[in-house]
Amino acid sequence: MTAPLTGDRIILKDLGFYGYHGVFAEEARLGQRFFIDLEMGLDLSAPARSDDLATGISYGDIYEAVKASFEGRRMNLLEAVAQNVVTALFAQFPPIGWIVIRIRKPEAPIAMVRGEAAIELHRQRPAS
Repeated sequence: MTAPLTGDRIILKDLGFYGYHGVFAEEARLGQRFFIDLEMGLDLSAPARSDDLATGISYGDIYEAVKASFEGRRMNLLEAVAQNVVTALFAQFPPIGWIVIRIRKPEAPIAMVRGEAAIELHRQRPAS
């Protein structure tokens, strides 16, 4: 297993989704944009040597797993949404040893002139 935040990684940034997550009734009713950034630690030696997707993980498959998890169930907190995505990725892709996920909410219903609300989780694959 890859040590946390070291070694090879797959990075996906600015994955955009429209969702209904949030504490307020308006968020559940109207929805808003969310952006997800991911870093996933795994050994990329085989695909680097072989140039064969079958020896690695498809970025498209990762995106589809994130999308299904993000859209699958409405949640109040970004922390819960992020944990749900992490759990799904660990379940679907056994080679992934650690994940850093950041979820950004550009239109969070708080008094900001400019900026966004965001959370970031750092998770290692649970020991079997």
